[in-house]
Amino acid sequence: MGPRTTRLLTLLGILACGLYILNPGMGVFELIPDNIPVIGNLDEAGATVLLVQLIRRLRAPRLPNP
Repeated sequence: MGPRTTRLLTLLGILACGLYILNPGMGVFELIPDNIPVIGNLDEAGATVLLVQLIRRLRAPRLPNP
């Protein structure tokens, strides 16, 4: 994959994670329902961790191609 494709996929991942965390579907489109005790918010926690990792990847300095 080229650097432009990688950057585009990273931006799409950030958008998808952000939308999942904002929860525009009011809980209709969730992987784990929030009313399950303890594990109900794990999907949001996972989306947050993924979002942070994608932002870190996007901000990482690019190395020149040899």
